[in-house]
Amino acid sequence: MTQPNPATKPLTKPTRSTRRCSRKLAMQGLYQWRVAGGTVEAIEAQLRDGKEFAKTDQDFFSDLLRGALAKAAELEQQIQPCLDRPLKELSPVEFAILLLGTYELADHPEIPYRAVINEAVELAKTYGGTDGHKYVNGVLDKLAAKLRSSEVNTGA
Repeated sequence: MTQPNPATKPLTKPTRSTRRCSRKLAMQGLYQWRVAGGTVEAIEAQLRDGKEFAKTDQDFFSDLLRGALAKAAELEQQIQPCLDRPLKELSPVEFAILLLGTYELADHPEIPYRAVINEAVELAKTYGGTDGHKYVNGVLDKLAAKLRSSEVNTGA
């Protein structure tokens, strides 16, 4: 019996779990940037060296991390009006998750806004403070209404 040739293996669509892992690592990179600074290249290289990187959708991860950092100032301006406190007072975890979620809402219209919010809430439940997921949910709901008004209004 012949073994299938991996070179001819059809490309598969990224799975939900690879995207979830991509978001997790991108959030960790944004957290690192917020706490310790550093260049996107150094942060990305460090995350790519980790054991979990093989489980990611690598292109999606790179887009999330690089896109969110490249547009950080613009994204922060979009986030601030939806907050009840200055952005600098957010925990680094909440900040990273909100930056990531806002980037996805703004730059990835192909991903349903509810999926973006749900993924952000799951990250906040796992890595954030006790009720951080509720805060993240509320802020991203407000942002979705602004950034994806037609999608939100149609109930999609």
